[in-house]
Amino acid sequence: MNIHLTKSQIGLDGIPAAETVLSHVDGERGELIIAGEHVGALAAKSSFEGVTARLWNGAMGSKLSEANVRASLGAARERAFARLPDLLPATRGMGIVDGFRAAVAGLRAEHGLDHEATVVGAFPVIAGALVRRAKGLDPVAPDPSVSHAADTLRMLHGRSPATREVTALDAYLVTVCDHGMNASTFATRVVASTHADLFAAVTAGYCALTGPLHGGAPEPVLEMLDAIGTRERIKPWVDAALARGERMMGFGHRVYRVRDPRADVLKTAIEALASNGADLPFAGEVEAYIRDALRKKNPERPLETNVEFFTAILLDALAIPRQAFTPIFAVARVAGWTAHALEHRRTGRLIRPSSSYVGAMPKA
Repeated sequence: MNIHLTKSQIGLDGIPAAETVLSHVDGERGELIIAGEHVGALAAKSSFEGVTARLWNGAMGSKLSEANVRASLGAARERAFARLPDLLPATRGMGIVDGFRAAVAGLRAEHGLDHEATVVGAFPVIAGALVRRAKGLDPVAPDPSVSHAADTLRMLHGRSPATREVTALDAYLVTVCDHGMNASTFATRVVASTHADLFAAVTAGYCALTGPLHGGAPEPVLEMLDAIGTRERIKPWVDAALARGERMMGFGHRVYRVRDPRADVLKTAIEALASNGADLPFAGEVEAYIRDALRKKNPERPLETNVEFFTAILLDALAIPRQAFTPIFAVARVAGWTAHALEHRRTGRLIRPSSSYVGAMPKA
């Protein structure tokens, strides 16, 4: 007998696949909790190394400090840079997004380093090398004495970043480091549940992230802002786009029914960068008009601003190329991926859902 499932059930909406202490998303309340803290409070007081320590401690029951993680990630960045001659040949002829995938797939264990540090430390090294290669420039060696956020910017731009730039990127890394059972985290946990190694699990997570329904919207946000161009064009452009049934990039979310709590965290971070080229007043006017227009179009369930709207503005203000937005997202989210993989290996079981067969049956 065939069992017919609802569309929501087929998409696994609301169906738990694991128990976790790492993060919790409440879409109705617009709430994100990471390692026991609301995302806004966490971003205000924690560095990327600090939140990574919290995630790894939750996953493994360890007692790593922020200083422990900072030291291990610094060493891992150095090891990853030494291995670039082995990793980059596989990326020839590829763009930044695809090249990043190929290089990540080539990661392996490093003697004396935990696998999770090896992976997280390698991500900004690979991203920086690919961004600079696209510009015809050589990669920049990491500096293990500086923070992960500061070194990420150093390796991208070949210069020491300003304090406000480091603060903004650190806020971004913390804010998007984990987000419940999203598609890429689920992919990571599925692979980890087979007892494949951490490198395979994280590669699967990144592959899922490259899909346009998961991590691919920040770049189109900038394309939308470019198309609008000036304040005078906001109303006519948005009205015409909505009349054509077009999607407003950076608005609406699969889980959140109210405003994405990460959006305001990043908006605050951008305000400190306003003097560094981020046209927050213009973007703010666009956001306000689109939100109002969407409320009028669908007053019972309007689409609210999501994290990708302000992600696009923040990363653009940091002079990160649009083609690198997905790898930089991964530089943050890999903290969550590694934690989820480690947690699942320790506490979970093989993830093996069933399917509802709707095809033809053999004749009796």
